[in-house]
Amino acid sequence: MSDLSLLSSAIILGVALACGLLLIARRVPRWAAPSLIRRISPYVRDIADPAGLTPLQPVPAVADWRSIRDRVAAGWGGGDALAQRLRQAGRAPDVVAFRAVQLGWAVGGLFAGGALAVASTLAGRGGVIAALLPPLGAVVAAVVYEQQLTRAAKRRVARIEEELPTVLEFLALCLAAGEGLRDALRRVGDVGTGVLTEELRGAVLASGTGSSLADALLSVAKTCEVPALSRAVEHLVAAIDRGAPLALVLQEQAVDAREEAKRALIEAAGRKEILMLLPLVFMILPLSVVFAVFPGIVLLKLGLG
Repeated sequence: MSDLSLLSSAIILGVALACGLLLIARRVPRWAAPSLIRRISPYVRDIADPAGLTPLQPVPAVADWRSIRDRVAAGWGGGDALAQRLRQAGRAPDVVAFRAVQLGWAVGGLFAGGALAVASTLAGRGGVIAALLPPLGAVVAAVVYEQQLTRAAKRRVARIEEELPTVLEFLALCLAAGEGLRDALRRVGDVGTGVLTEELRGAVLASGTGSSLADALLSVAKTCEVPALSRAVEHLVAAIDRGAPLALVLQEQAVDAREEAKRALIEAAGRKEILMLLPLVFMILPLSVVFAVFPGIVLLKLGLG
């Protein structure tokens, strides 16, 4: 073995040994137990730190790393769109925290790519591809983490669109039975289960702690950013301001939401139908043509046609 191979093997074995020793040390009761400061701090600290988990003085190296991480995360860009996707996914709209975690994923991908590069070098397959593995791993890890957020936001928005007609009909039924709007929203939040009912529970809680019910509903529509929900909330707020019958307004919005869901389903079915035709056009049809034409071509070549 060459000196480079020996050095790479020593690095890999040393890292594995260090990780194993750290895992063993974490399982030792004396090391794994919370410190005395962490145990008594919830009883002696003021309300500024109710959890009592912040150390008295941060370690300078850790503080410097966190400040560098926050600056890099803040300079990444895409703040408003990312905050909206975070709200749609049901997470806290903290862009810096999300970018910091994404930066951690990128660093992890960098180390994974470096490990693959070392392994390929040990196997004798190093070169330009091995040198590109670390940055490629970092980029792939960062993109994968952001795509997870995008998919989570799309799934949550789709669930809200599916639940909206049923929730509007139930609200209209409660209002027609003589309940007020806040009581109807509270009943839907207590009885129903789903993403939209969870948002309605938050709106009822916000209206009970100082915000007006109209502002709370508009905040829900802004957070979810679903066109059908925004339209229903705007009509509902306008009906509240004008004194129009809320049950009739909600019933009409429920009908519109069901029609829009039906139209979206038909459009999705059309797209799926086109995708189903692709294998037929590009795989089955050419094979059928080949099977039909090939015997004639062979006969013509043999002079028997």
